[in-house]
Amino acid sequence: MPVSRINGTDIYYEVTGTGTPIVFTHGHSMYRKQWEPQVAALSSRYQRIVWDVRGHGDSGLPPGEVDSEDFSRDLKGLLDHLELRSAVLCGLSMGGHISLQTAVRYPDYVQGLILIGTPFTNTFNRFERYAAPFSQFFLRYLPFGQTAKWTASAMSSHNPSNRDFVLESFGKMTKDGFLRHWSGNLRMESRDDLHRVACLTLILHGEHDNMVGRQQPYLREHIRRANFHSIPNAHHLTNRDNPEAVNRHIEEFMMRLTQV
Repeated sequence: MPVSRINGTDIYYEVTGTGTPIVFTHGHSMYRKQWEPQVAALSSRYQRIVWDVRGHGDSGLPPGEVDSEDFSRDLKGLLDHLELRSAVLCGLSMGGHISLQTAVRYPDYVQGLILIGTPFTNTFNRFERYAAPFSQFFLRYLPFGQTAKWTASAMSSHNPSNRDFVLESFGKMTKDGFLRHWSGNLRMESRDDLHRVACLTLILHGEHDNMVGRQQPYLREHIRRANFHSIPNAHHLTNRDNPEAVNRHIEEFMMRLTQV
């Protein structure tokens, strides 16, 4: 099993193909299999790397408070372990934010950035400033199985097969790990760092994704070299809701990136 000890914990990863490396980072509560539609379909010209963020899938989670800075440190450590001098980073939701922060903190490692349904703060407006702490309180007392079922229902509105995947993902977490990681996720903050993203960036957003939609105009305006596309017939789990459209945009972005 491909596991490496990185930044104090075991990180699980898988590598497919050869060529320009693309590292895919999943969203909170998900795991590496979120990216199966991309790994299977993308051209063999690319090396596809998927991994489980600490606390997810088959990666470990040390005891104690989760430091959100460890997320980008882990990704950078994975690149070092794989002896990759640079890669294209692709992430959805929390995974997009991890990829974004890696591009800010370790710019020499990032050849290009693909952000799908990506938030850059949890305090964008008054609603978020109240909703984030409320979610921590609410989820602490909600039975974990109910959290899983609610998330699976929300994420399968446009692709019913997402339900089984989400339940499978939650099955790889404990409630304690989920809550500790969620708390760390809510502390991620990049609003004042967007101007520091120097690489070419692709921003994709599901047209029905109301979870991060309010942040997307600001995101595309403050990343200098960003292109934005709306993905039709897709909600927050955009890459699985409409994989054909997402894959097409990734392929076009990769072709453009190699021509720069």
